Amino acid sequence: MDAQKLLEKVLSGSKNIRFNDFVKLAEAFGFELARVRGSHHIFEHPNLPEILNLQNSKGQVKPYQIHQFLYLVEQYNLKLED
Repeated sequence: MDAQKLLEKVLSGSKNIRFNDFVKLAEAFGFELARVRGSHHIFEHPNLPEILNLQNSKGQVKPYQIHQFLYLVEQYNLKLED
């Protein structure tokens, strides 16, 4: 699934988002995987002081982590990179 379609699915409120797809979406917004500690995948953005923590829960991303991601995108006015 391409990043734009996945973003539309996330914004529509869908809670069934595959973890691997969501990682691709985060990367499309400029986040880079910094480290993995157990089930925690820590992403950093070069222009943000905050991190994004994602967990793979049975192949899905946790809904509260989707909300945290959307908050960062809105707060810092992040755009999809080409």
